[in-house]
Amino acid sequence: MSNSDMLAQLIAQAETKGAELVTLRAIAEEAGQLSAQRALARLGLEDAGAAKDMAELRELLGAWRDAKRSALKAAFQWVGRMTAALVLVGLAVKLGFPGWLK
Repeated sequence: MSNSDMLAQLIAQAETKGAELVTLRAIAEEAGQLSAQRALARLGLEDAGAAKDMAELRELLGAWRDAKRSALKAAFQWVGRMTAALVLVGLAVKLGFPGWLK
């Protein structure tokens, strides 16, 4: 018996015998499982290797985030060094350093 058949049988049972709490819980559980299976199938994640694929994607996303963070950190360091160098050049010009070379 497939999940959808079992769900249909539980719904019919609830309609004929009156909906008891246990029956409603079973219907909700079967409906949830069936919906989850359908959603995973639509995403292409119903096979046995899906868990491994998701773990690899999470690892790849983590690596991307680390690389992005490192690149931003390097860019800010570069901008900071360039700013410091420009300030030093400005101070040297202001204090007359080119005149010392003559």
